[in-house]
Amino acid sequence: MSAVNLSRELVLEGAVQLPDGAGGFRENWQALGTLWAEIKAGSGRETSGGFGPVSRMSYRITVRGAPFGTASRPKADQRFRDGGRVFRILAVGESDANGRYLICHAIEEVAA
Repeated sequence: MSAVNLSRELVLEGAVQLPDGAGGFRENWQALGTLWAEIKAGSGRETSGGFGPVSRMSYRITVRGAPFGTASRPKADQRFRDGGRVFRILAVGESDANGRYLICHAIEEVAA
């Protein structure tokens, strides 16, 4: 693996269910911590959304490795936030047998 440049500070967020006051629940996002990352763009496309076209871009986000079960280890269905940008995590895997880095496959969707 080539040298990794962890130069982007991202906030890892996890979904929590909160009561909506009417007997149901709503999803809210809670910050779990800050991770330094390298972000590389993948392929993108435009799709139709509920209110118009949506630009959908894939990303490969590399962060430092962390043991299974720790709050600092990203997992699918969590997301990274970079200011107003949100990267939804689809899958996470170790970059090598030693687990020094994790590769997070993520997407960003933006109204076009």
